[in-house]
Amino acid sequence: MRSRIVTTAVALAAVSALALAGCSSSGKKAGGGLNNTGSGANNTNKTYKIGFVGALSGDYAQLGINEKQGAALAIEQANASGKYDFKITLDAQDSQGAADQAKPAAATLIADPDVIAVIGPAFSGESEAVNPDFCGASPPMPTVTPSASKGTLQDHGWKCWHRIIPNDNVEGSQGADWLARTGAHKVFVLDDASPYGQGVAKTMATELRAKGVTVKTGSVPATTTKNYDPIANTITNSGSDAVFYGGYDAQTALLAKSLKSAGFQGREVTGNGSKDSTFTDNAGPAGNGWYFTCGCQDATVAPSAKTFADDYKAKLGEDPSTYSPEAFDAANLLMDAISKAEASGAVTRTSVLTALDAEDYDGITTHIKFQSNGEVVPSNLIVNLFQQKNGVIKGLGNINDLN
Repeated sequence: MRSRIVTTAVALAAVSALALAGCSSSGKKAGGGLNNTGSGANNTNKTYKIGFVGALSGDYAQLGINEKQGAALAIEQANASGKYDFKITLDAQDSQGAADQAKPAAATLIADPDVIAVIGPAFSGESEAVNPDFCGASPPMPTVTPSASKGTLQDHGWKCWHRIIPNDNVEGSQGADWLARTGAHKVFVLDDASPYGQGVAKTMATELRAKGVTVKTGSVPATTTKNYDPIANTITNSGSDAVFYGGYDAQTALLAKSLKSAGFQGREVTGNGSKDSTFTDNAGPAGNGWYFTCGCQDATVAPSAKTFADDYKAKLGEDPSTYSPEAFDAANLLMDAISKAEASGAVTRTSVLTALDAEDYDGITTHIKFQSNGEVVPSNLIVNLFQQKNGVIKGLGNINDLN
């Protein structure tokens, strides 16, 4: 999947005597408040590690930082609450969003016997690089990704792998349905030549054509394209009444500026790879009006995430951003699985994986119950539509409900 920005990671402070209302597979709500009463002091010496793999530095850092902060808050709250008779630490490994950097990060976590599960990897490319390592380890390492969205990850047969968001096939299909039913007749579908961008753009184009929409396509490699004026002129001159770009935030910002300069008047739409502050900051006024499809939650408006959003802002001084709530759910989900593994007799990677496969868990973003391929059951997959107005990206709601 997605996102980028050069950002310095926010250090998460040691927890004070704070607590939360727990979350469990029996339907209790996830992410209780820092001021709720927990179950008392936790005097155990048992500590387990949850690993994390994602970009924490470099061009793709914002997504990883968002996710690390969401996961760390969940762990901090659980440790403070005394809900479990064990403590959790987070071992965050920086992949820079790159497959070659993700390999040593994964190796470090696999080699540490105290790490019994992993959140991530965050991106689809690095997932394809290291999930064979995680699932091929002896014993396999249980993993949950809060953001890697490529629509073929579920087809690799990785028995240790789980994803808690809709994949790009779901997102692209529902995005295309929304465009078609809201009046799009001719759409230019562009991708950035990345695995993520090509995947979501292909699904978008296929579904649009199935709905009777005329589609033109193009591809501009993000790694080599600096000037988006030529493709913007092509899109504008194509007579398209909408454009969809499958790519990442920094390049989408460049495209937005070029489309504005070219005088494009149609709807401008992109996917989850562009939904964050890098796009907003870099696109400037040209970003206003853009739509974003995302299998993610706007925690600032979702009722189920209100307590989480309040706690996150109180601790970090900012609203939760893209995939922070999903990482919060991933961490709480894994802690629930660890607790169930402990109840079954012992906490090992194998017992945690068994418990994770069987989870039936009520999170703040969705109800998490896995199919055999590691995907959440289809009825629980939600794609939301967002739009930038006046320099702020806000959720508009479930895309299937919008006309």
